[in-house]
Amino acid sequence: MIDRSASAVKPAQMPNPSRAALIDRLPKAELHLHIEGSLEPELLFALAKRNAVAIPFASVEEVRAAYSFTNLQDFLDIYYQGMSVLQTEQDFYDLTWAYLERAAADTVRHVEIFFDPQGHTERGVAFETALNGIERALIDGEAQLGISYRIIMCFLRHLSEEDAFATLDQALPHLDRIDGVGLDSSEVGHPPAKFARVFAKARKLGLHVTAHAGEEGPPEYVYEALDLLEVERIDHGNRALEDAALVSRIVGEGLTLTVCPLSNLKLCVIKDIAASPVKRMLDLGLKATINSDDPAYFGGYINANFHAVAEALDLTEAEIVQLAENSFTGSFLPVLDSARHLAEIAEVANG
Repeated sequence: MIDRSASAVKPAQMPNPSRAALIDRLPKAELHLHIEGSLEPELLFALAKRNAVAIPFASVEEVRAAYSFTNLQDFLDIYYQGMSVLQTEQDFYDLTWAYLERAAADTVRHVEIFFDPQGHTERGVAFETALNGIERALIDGEAQLGISYRIIMCFLRHLSEEDAFATLDQALPHLDRIDGVGLDSSEVGHPPAKFARVFAKARKLGLHVTAHAGEEGPPEYVYEALDLLEVERIDHGNRALEDAALVSRIVGEGLTLTVCPLSNLKLCVIKDIAASPVKRMLDLGLKATINSDDPAYFGGYINANFHAVAEALDLTEAEIVQLAENSFTGSFLPVLDSARHLAEIAEVANG
């Protein structure tokens, strides 16, 4: 068994620029971002007013105070409540554009965002309404901010396999606009095996596949994601560190882990940021990346996550650069596009 506690840290070997300056300048890709989880209290309150949606909050401050929870299920409860204000294509556009502006400020060059169509269609919002608004903002973001993108449609694992198949059917006319499928929501009690058939169909349709596994669920869920869903990367994957054979397999297959440090802290997956598995993953040869997950709820976008782990784990310049490089080599970008970003990283790191 592998110890889940924070690994011993090495003395920092950080020449100028400082860690903080290096992080702020490095190009990055974000591979684990739930667009609905970027709904800041100010926008939630504004959309509720615009759409005449009743919410149990009298002010932005009350909304912000409600963004408080101690575990995944408590978070999901407020997350789905907040989602109710998203009604029109323009709402989804405004949500996505607000995220992209923050991403651009953090020198993000590429995003692979998750969206949860079931969280909208079950409220009577058409599949196309969400997709159209999100995609239109992403197209504008590529043109105006220089941020390329991929769209990943997630299945809600607390719902049935039948619901997932229905959602995949809804996506069929739009497969030229959707790049992959994922699996999110309440992990414990909903193993990847539950969705093996729908993932098999998605793979046959030519979609990329990824899945949340090993955040709160056991290492067995990571095995299922690999063996039954045949994922191309693992979202979170913290608990894979409990199984040495699993770690060796992930390293051997070169799979990327999309780690979300501030999310892990907020949801009590780790007890403090110094217990983040990021450095241990790197030490073991795992292809870890840094991501923000649901940044409006977890207290920080991608650079805030980088800064938090760099400080708490005393990461070296080389480790920070490795994390940025992993974000591109672990993306669904073509090799030549990834190489262009890697060259920019090298220029920044050596500048």
